[in-house]
Amino acid sequence: MADVAAVAGVSHQTVSRVLNAHPSVRDETRLRVLAAIDELGYRRNSAARALVTSRSATLGVVTTGSALFGPTSTLIAVEEAARDQGYFVSVATLRTYDTASMHQVLEHFMDQGVDGIVVIAPHDEVAAAVESFGAPVPVVVVAALDDVAGAVPVGAGSSTMSLAVDQRSGARHATEHLLDLGHRDLVHVGGPPDWFDARERAAGWREAMEARGLVPARARVRSWSAADGYAAGRDLAEALAAGEGPTAVFAGNDQLALGVLRALWERGVRVPDDVSVVGFDDVDGAAYFVPPLTTVRQPFAALGARSVEMLLAALDGRTVPVQRIEPELVVRSSTAPPR
Repeated sequence: MADVAAVAGVSHQTVSRVLNAHPSVRDETRLRVLAAIDELGYRRNSAARALVTSRSATLGVVTTGSALFGPTSTLIAVEEAARDQGYFVSVATLRTYDTASMHQVLEHFMDQGVDGIVVIAPHDEVAAAVESFGAPVPVVVVAALDDVAGAVPVGAGSSTMSLAVDQRSGARHATEHLLDLGHRDLVHVGGPPDWFDARERAAGWREAMEARGLVPARARVRSWSAADGYAAGRDLAEALAAGEGPTAVFAGNDQLALGVLRALWERGVRVPDDVSVVGFDDVDGAAYFVPPLTTVRQPFAALGARSVEMLLAALDGRTVPVQRIEPELVVRSSTAPPR
């Protein structure tokens, strides 16, 4: 910094103010300091800065060890948002969702001295393990938690906060779209019941059906995989052949919808002529399924940005409420009125 100050013809304090975006620096001076930084190839000393500020400028991120679209997209969004705020990200993956594994990961982050943690693992045991750990830094759990109280400032009790795309609202929009088209017999092929997102999507489907005075059939609970969607689609095709099948399917994610579409196609069931299909996530390529898939798009960029904002606000001691981000229904040609 002393070298930068000498080249720019300013004081050491002025260089510090420029680096910290202090508003009292004139534009002309700021540009001169930035030019000197470029000329000298100056980089901040992160270790020295951490000693001065008592912050490491590092966030820990916990995610699943799978390639599932939602967690992976959220991880990318959190990393980009953290980088935009000048933070580094340390990532840890969970292969199993038990309390011991979660506590081990959190201890790893404590040893690194992270300033905050984002947990992207929307699973029952993970959420319970985070709360029982009692981390001394703020933690954002990215999950559609069933019943979460608002967070309180760090040091005044729990530092765990909740943030999620409103899964229940997205499922309601998807179901209402099918109901508005005239469908009355709708089946839901859902994800694993120990995932918050799967339960919330099933709940949204039930609420939309009941709001129209319809009795929802028992949801078909599967995993998140296309293979399980395919198995469900075969069952539906057999029911349709017997004259007992539904006119529409709301799948818990796009991979399940893809499996359903394949199974129906193999048995000569036309989509959307015979059966309409809606997915959830809007994965890359959903617009190129056959037919292009109507689905619910999750705003992952907003999710990542908001999670980092919540951590930084908590670090400043501000109370942060539970956050819900609204998803968007994307209508394509896999849905149509029933025959």
